[in-house]
Amino acid sequence: MAALTNRLTGYSPYALTLLRIMSGLLFLAHGSQKLFGLPPRTGPAPDLASLFGLGGVMELVGGALIVLGLFTRPVAFLLCGEMAFAYFLFHAPKNFYPALNGGDAAILFCFIFLYLTFAGPGPVSVDAARRRA
Repeated sequence: MAALTNRLTGYSPYALTLLRIMSGLLFLAHGSQKLFGLPPRTGPAPDLASLFGLGGVMELVGGALIVLGLFTRPVAFLLCGEMAFAYFLFHAPKNFYPALNGGDAAILFCFIFLYLTFAGPGPVSVDAARRRA
């Protein structure tokens, strides 16, 4: 068991990179749906000056920066706050339980971005390339 643990530990920076990229792509898709209707949404596009419009811009731009691993720590910190804000403003008032109020994705994104704030982007990122240069 120790040999397996040692072997897997060497891959943990790349698992962090994969977590960052996949989370960023999923988050970017939320922003794309809000702003451009891709994938198709129900209802009209939000006004950019509204909370939903601002959230869509943060999700689109922030998701793209997370995918690239550019300014990862500050962007992840902002997105973590956005998701906490969204959960308590829009989801928590509906029901106490996240599975019933539709906020489980917001909670997951919040804690993934909190983790990225402290862990950084991983070795395959623009931030890592800039540090090496």
